Amino acid sequence: MLPLARAAAALALAIPPALVPVVADAAPVVVTAAHLAGRTVLTNIDSGRAMAVQVGDDVEIRLSAYRQDGLTYTWEIPRSSASDVLHATAGRTTPNGDATAVLTAESEGTATVSAVRSCRPDPSVSCPLLIAPWKVTVEVR
Repeated sequence: MLPLARAAAALALAIPPALVPVVADAAPVVVTAAHLAGRTVLTNIDSGRAMAVQVGDDVEIRLSAYRQDGLTYTWEIPRSSASDVLHATAGRTTPNGDATAVLTAESEGTATVSAVRSCRPDPSVSCPLLIAPWKVTVEVR
């Protein structure tokens, strides 16, 4: 018997029968963790996206700050344009400039979730005079 097969057989013998799961004849179901939770997670790369969610679902936004060419780019807390459709239940920024928010779909309609990325100046480097928006359109059905 191969060492791996021997280890698997030993493990199978070590599990008491009461702890072995019993599976009835059923069709396999593929469900993602996000679907189970009714939560969609959006990040920096989702800007410009349009999406649909169900009433009661959560939309979580995780925007990551970053450094480029000696400059630090930080985020403000994402906000909904229609709080009666997509209501903010949590939101914060971190000292490094990340921002997160959780919005719950309250009623049918369309809302725009937006945040602004801006430059945090370093002592030796000046920030450019531009602001970059992040925006997602959410239709609640």
